[in-house]
Amino acid sequence: MCGIIGYTGRRNASEIIYQGLKRLEYRGYDSSGAAYLADGKLSVVKKEGKVEKLLPLLKDVKSSLGIGHTRWATHGVPSDTNSHPHRSGNIAVVHNGIIENYAELKGKLISDNYKFVSDTDSEVVAHLLNKNYSGNLLEAMQKTVKMLKGSYALIAICDSENRIIAARYKSPLILGYGSGENYLASDEPALAGLCETISILQDGDIAEVSSESIKIYDENLTPVSREVFPNLAVCCDLGLDNCPHYMLKELREVPDSVRFTERAFEGIRQKLSAILSDVNRAVFVGCGTAYHAAMIGKRYAESFARIPCEAETGGEFRYKQPVIDGRTAVFAISQSGETADTVEAARLALSLGAKVVAVTNSHHSELTRIAHVVVPVAAGPEICVAATKSYTGQVAALYLTANLLAKRQPEKLDKVYDLCKKTVAELNIGSLAQVCAKARGVYFLGRDLDYAVAVEGSLKLKEVSYVPGEGYPSGELKHGTLALIDEETVSVFIICDDLLADKSVNAVEQVRSRGGKTAVFTNVDRVIEKLRSETPYVFELPRCDKYLSPLLSAIAVQKLAYQTAVALGRDPDKPRNLAKSVTVE
Repeated sequence: MCGIIGYTGRRNASEIIYQGLKRLEYRGYDSSGAAYLADGKLSVVKKEGKVEKLLPLLKDVKSSLGIGHTRWATHGVPSDTNSHPHRSGNIAVVHNGIIENYAELKGKLISDNYKFVSDTDSEVVAHLLNKNYSGNLLEAMQKTVKMLKGSYALIAICDSENRIIAARYKSPLILGYGSGENYLASDEPALAGLCETISILQDGDIAEVSSESIKIYDENLTPVSREVFPNLAVCCDLGLDNCPHYMLKELREVPDSVRFTERAFEGIRQKLSAILSDVNRAVFVGCGTAYHAAMIGKRYAESFARIPCEAETGGEFRYKQPVIDGRTAVFAISQSGETADTVEAARLALSLGAKVVAVTNSHHSELTRIAHVVVPVAAGPEICVAATKSYTGQVAALYLTANLLAKRQPEKLDKVYDLCKKTVAELNIGSLAQVCAKARGVYFLGRDLDYAVAVEGSLKLKEVSYVPGEGYPSGELKHGTLALIDEETVSVFIICDDLLADKSVNAVEQVRSRGGKTAVFTNVDRVIEKLRSETPYVFELPRCDKYLSPLLSAIAVQKLAYQTAVALGRDPDKPRNLAKSVTVE
């Protein structure tokens, strides 16, 4: 969840750290901080709130070595005191993850007269490093991590050593290789434009980073080598392109996410076909938005390949006893490829003999390293916490995969690319957004694939506007949920399946007869003709095959969420309490 970064080299570390934290802010923005060496002295600065609040504390700092952190709070409220880095003596450390045995460790440290100033689990690491330090920070890190239970990516510095020491276990951490300078970070985007090559630490690795070299060791401090990859973030554009928010910019990039994902799919088609050749059952696993994409993937595979399929949330799947064998394909879906529950679900599936397929937007993630094959989602960097183009990229990838599984020729997505562009550019829903902004609750309803988009639309609205509501199957409305409807609620219907359209129209009528406000996104002509005179909020989507309609209706509900958030004065890019990459359970 949290973002961490480190730098040592010829440039000003404080500037590198600050810019890196800005790029990592989607991982957490409750607070931020930095530690650096200047004239042999260790200094720590930190501040509650967004990363921009750290700038006045860093703008005049000159240093060649430093570490930084942007926080998503797990233990302890957001505050200056609970911000990272944490310091003990002459050592400072930043941490992403959770120390599960921190209470036990804290008790022992208190008995050793260590004083705690924060409510975080991470402060124990700083004190343990101090306690274990006897002139060598690398050895202190080795001793410390052996005492920890949970997950961690750790970066530490001390004022008597001109190097950075890092350790990783079940939390992402990458190394960036430069000339006379080197880097550490949670994600590649933090290193965009800074270095050409990277490597990824594996669980149990400990790294020693100086301006001239990077050395990697295993848990016994035996030197090991890790593969070096191109830093694909160097060419990525992280600007706003004259948009007020990343969410709007990324909405406009939805058509490209579909087109580029289709192109990338051709590169893995042959390998994927071989992996899936004897599969007779599929399970689709994801969390949040990725789970909603999994619901669509399930329907695609059922409809095209006619095999039994399930869609599961990662957090539930990993703690059940799934019935899986060597002919089961488990599709693990994650924008970051680091989602803890999804990664652990994939590990469980592997242990049971399943064929694991990663569907991810991240080139060098934990999920990509453990999967048999990776279906790339070519959405590019997604900075807004709420998923937009990565969701449509996942849907496109799953559509292509399900067709391959069925040995069926898919419809080319170039036509859908044009329809997506048309929808993004021409769909005008500002008036509906104003109504939703004033509603006591907003309910999204649909059937079959439309229902899968409905639950995603509800999540998106809740994430960025904080307007409560739910996503329901239209047919379930009269089985209890109709009790929620009154004149202060809005019901948003998605109707893009011609065979089920009339049944959904009946549900619209049921809501209207109880005084509820209704809105409809549809591309079915008779629905438009029937409802346009009865409700002011009927929005026409382009006609397309029903299996591709989620790519268009998703844009509609994403745009509604964005405009509702803006109408309420919310920051859609950084919703309260949320972070982009959920790397803790």
